[in-house]
Amino acid sequence: MVGNNFSEGAAAEAGQITLWRNARLATLNEAHGGLGIIENGAIAARDGRIVYVGPEDGVPADLATTEVVDCEGRLITPALVDCHTHLVYGGNRAREFEMRLEGATYEEIARAGGGIVSSVKATNACSVDELVATALPRLDTLLTEGVSTIEIKSGYGLNIEAEIRMLEAARRLETLRPVRIVTSYLAAHATPLEYKGRNDDYITDVVLPGLDTAHAKGLVDAVDGFCEGIAFSTAEITRVFERAKALGLPVKLHAEQLSDLGGARLAASYGAISADHLEYLDAEGAKAMAEAGTVAVLLPGAFYTLREKQLPPVKALREAGTRIAISTDSNPGTSPLTSLLLTMNMSATLFGLTVEECVAGATREAARALGLLGETGTLEVGKSADLAIWNIDQPAELVYRIGFNPLHHRVFKGERANP
Repeated sequence: MVGNNFSEGAAAEAGQITLWRNARLATLNEAHGGLGIIENGAIAARDGRIVYVGPEDGVPADLATTEVVDCEGRLITPALVDCHTHLVYGGNRAREFEMRLEGATYEEIARAGGGIVSSVKATNACSVDELVATALPRLDTLLTEGVSTIEIKSGYGLNIEAEIRMLEAARRLETLRPVRIVTSYLAAHATPLEYKGRNDDYITDVVLPGLDTAHAKGLVDAVDGFCEGIAFSTAEITRVFERAKALGLPVKLHAEQLSDLGGARLAASYGAISADHLEYLDAEGAKAMAEAGTVAVLLPGAFYTLREKQLPPVKALREAGTRIAISTDSNPGTSPLTSLLLTMNMSATLFGLTVEECVAGATREAARALGLLGETGTLEVGKSADLAIWNIDQPAELVYRIGFNPLHHRVFKGERANP
């Protein structure tokens, strides 16, 4: 028995089996009910894939002579999944935060050159190398909390070249850290100043050809948009979704954050993998999402930062059977949050989610919201061995603590990963 001391980041020999034993497992396997708890459990992995999950006394004999990690009774969950972030951008908006505290309105901040215009200007001034360098500390912070999979959007370039640079930076992060990066093309995030009042022209000149270029370069995993009165209408988003459909790309949507324009219903009609924010979603929209299998991604960081009053309709989502995921929405302006653990606490405290909903929302349902449930998000045979091993024994401890990180270590594709 090797114990709990195998080398950091060392690649396992091909075919070698690693066994994590003496653990309490929260598998998130729906077939087991609830969080899929297995007491006195064990997990085995070969070549980065899970080959056994279950009671320790049920480990097959052919897995007995392996590298063994004694978890000393710790809780193991699937590694966390942050399914909605804007992690790559230039600059920051700390001064705007200060201005809001001093009483400035959104319009006053915008007239002073703030808001998304500020992030667009700073992002356009950055090279790919600079975007990577500024994103790495944010990425590392998430990884140290047990995150293995992160979605990163473009959307602060608002021209073809800068949107491409953002996506290239996101892809490069995956080569620098043990993490799975999923990219979303979000050029339909806002209209740049030179296209003010001409959304259709911006979509024609920038969004659609930019999508074609990014797709041809292999930089796009999904297509996103912002459907809101201050952004794009359902008709304008439809043009973007139609191009995504033609390219065979899944879609998702920022919808019903500030008003109900029917964005979630539009997204569901295209079989979107998720619709996100959703504070103003109605029961009809929740039902349409459930029927389409579109995951509701709730973002308490933005709700908190903007001091919103309109809560997302959690009761309607539950009654409709809509899947619920949660995420940091990490971005420079409305959710400068890089803690998925704090996101879980906020989701419970602000939105009234249960412990089970919070833990599932940051693992299984977040993976579902990225179209990756077949790969990660639960502890099941055949899936990637992405584990978070915690210095706790109750899942509720992941949700109720504030500003405390109980991660013991993170495993990504069967290997111990640091951060």
